[in-house]
Amino acid sequence: MAYPKHSMDIRNIAIIAHVDHGKTTLTDAMLRQTGAVEEGVTMDSNTLEQERGITIYSKNASCVYKDTRINIVDTPGHADFGSEVERVLRSIDCVLLVVDAQEGPMPQTRFVLKKSLELGHRPVVVINKIDKPAADIDRTHNQVFDLFAELGATNEQLDFPTMLAIGRDGVAKEKVEDDSKDLTPLLELILQHVPVASGNDEKPLRAQPFNLAYDNYLGRLGIVRVYDGVLRMGESVIARNTEGSWQGKVTKLFSFHGLSRTEVDEVRSGDIAIVAGIPDIFIGQTLSHDDSVELLPAISVDEPTIELSFLVNDSPFAGREGKYVTSRQIRERLEKELEVNVGLRVVFDQGGGERFTVRGRGELYVAILLEQMRREGYEVQVSQPRVIEKEIDGKRCEPFEEISVDIPESHQGVVIEKLGARGARVTSMEQHEDRVHITLEGPTRGLFGYRNQFVMDTKGEGILSTRVVGFQPYAGEIAHRDVGSMISQVTGKALGFALDNLQTRGTLYIDANTEVYEGQVIGDTSKGDEMTVNPTKGKQLTNMRSKGADDAIKLIPPKYLTIEGGLEIMAEDEYLEVTPNSVRLRKQQLTENERTKARRK
Repeated sequence: MAYPKHSMDIRNIAIIAHVDHGKTTLTDAMLRQTGAVEEGVTMDSNTLEQERGITIYSKNASCVYKDTRINIVDTPGHADFGSEVERVLRSIDCVLLVVDAQEGPMPQTRFVLKKSLELGHRPVVVINKIDKPAADIDRTHNQVFDLFAELGATNEQLDFPTMLAIGRDGVAKEKVEDDSKDLTPLLELILQHVPVASGNDEKPLRAQPFNLAYDNYLGRLGIVRVYDGVLRMGESVIARNTEGSWQGKVTKLFSFHGLSRTEVDEVRSGDIAIVAGIPDIFIGQTLSHDDSVELLPAISVDEPTIELSFLVNDSPFAGREGKYVTSRQIRERLEKELEVNVGLRVVFDQGGGERFTVRGRGELYVAILLEQMRREGYEVQVSQPRVIEKEIDGKRCEPFEEISVDIPESHQGVVIEKLGARGARVTSMEQHEDRVHITLEGPTRGLFGYRNQFVMDTKGEGILSTRVVGFQPYAGEIAHRDVGSMISQVTGKALGFALDNLQTRGTLYIDANTEVYEGQVIGDTSKGDEMTVNPTKGKQLTNMRSKGADDAIKLIPPKYLTIEGGLEIMAEDEYLEVTPNSVRLRKQQLTENERTKARRK
């Protein structure tokens, strides 16, 4: 199949925003209204993305409006996936910055906008969700302008066009009073403001991969932007960077049409496509026909900030649920993940091949990988996350994050107190009616285990966002846990009678009739001390009658463990056991004698 309409103008745009400000909803509406996809189809096609309501992987799509091909890249809004956004921004010509009309610019808005402005893009600002009851369009516009100025925008960048939108309804308008029924005003603005993709078909080929994908039949795929020349099927190409060069032959070429990919014979300059057949293709390389072509600027990838160990599951319940339980199978799965996940680092060959050190950008980053593995049938156990420290100018340094909280005024005292105890310091505070927006700066280490606490402290009404700001001197010791572990001393089935007594001592993680094993953490103790208990203890049966003996047992619903919750609350001497149907917390040493010996060392 030949590539359609060679003369068609191309516009390459990325949609960037803070998490949950409406990027994907707006993109879906644009694709529907231009006929690129059918009703009900969404860019967040991954099951995990649909369950969590967030974008995890950047995705490409394409639509045609007025004989112009618009390539759209939808990017993740969560800070843990920020390295994906950086790479995408290098491959496009303009960005749509989506901002919630009520919340205004948030930390990830600042992060992605800063990168965009540094690359010289002139963003189009879309103030979304203008139908919210507390939406304030003028205040949001002023905040965005102030943010542009603060980030060092040029005069041309400060003169940004603004569009108002209700992404959910698929409506865009220039002014609130305009009677618009669809996204035509936004599409017209894209044609007016976004430059036509540059490039010269007559020049030698220069293309650059900005993302990777994997196909079980085709192997590693590169998602590339062609800057000059034409990339054709069957051609031999060289993938080069400052470290070396790798030869390959283009076996397949795909172009984007809506959300689907269509096989094509050639891709011309200015377009975005998928290329297969180059086994060593990697982000930031320059694809060319010979070595004489000048290299394109390299694309840097954010370095990891946390690490944890992946181990073979050796608990008493190992192998009950999973299909893949050996170190070889876990190793192969991590190697496959490294094919496409460039923000991940894995150190193999530790602990006799039974332990792998995995490094990523944050707890959510690792939790997503664990969730994918368990759904594929893997069993694994992981250690407590640790921050990656560095020595800079002879000083011990650790990653710091900017923490942004938006909370009701009545909760600001407890939030500042808790974050202060974790090494964070307030840098700014603004009040809007009955809500307070506080910006703090503190060590990444101090945030481990805080997110769940934040939800409880603000009764679910607060918004917490973070972004890594770099390495700063070590902030000293931080006490994370004010609760202890409630550990089962036997293997068996937990009974309601025993749990009824234990629930007065803390919070339980299990229900009645749940199977437990010796050394499993079944709850936490409110006094902060470790407590070894017997959750399988039954009621003593006797033929003597006593008052109150038959009182009904009333069990408080337990706090079921999730992967993220477990990573947050686990202690240093514990493992989180992740299997296809269960998430359990356990001690590294299962028996009381082993734990006592370990403490003496």
